[in-house]
Amino acid sequence: MKKVILALAFVATLAFLSCKETTEDKVEDSMESVGNDIETGMEDAGDAVDSTANKMGNDIEEGVEEMDKK
Repeated sequence: MKKVILALAFVATLAFLSCKETTEDKVEDSMESVGNDIETGMEDAGDAVDSTANKMGNDIEEGVEEMDKK
């Protein structure tokens, strides 16, 4: 997360300091890339949370079934 914030700050600094149109285009492309990376990271984190929740749910169900057997 720290790297993402630093990357965004760097890109923002470049955007404010650049005067050439080509530089602005490159900065815009970089900003899009960072945005896509952030989106991908958030999706991966969401998938990991969902997976963990499903595993915990299954473990709880198994525990309840074992208790019912006893």
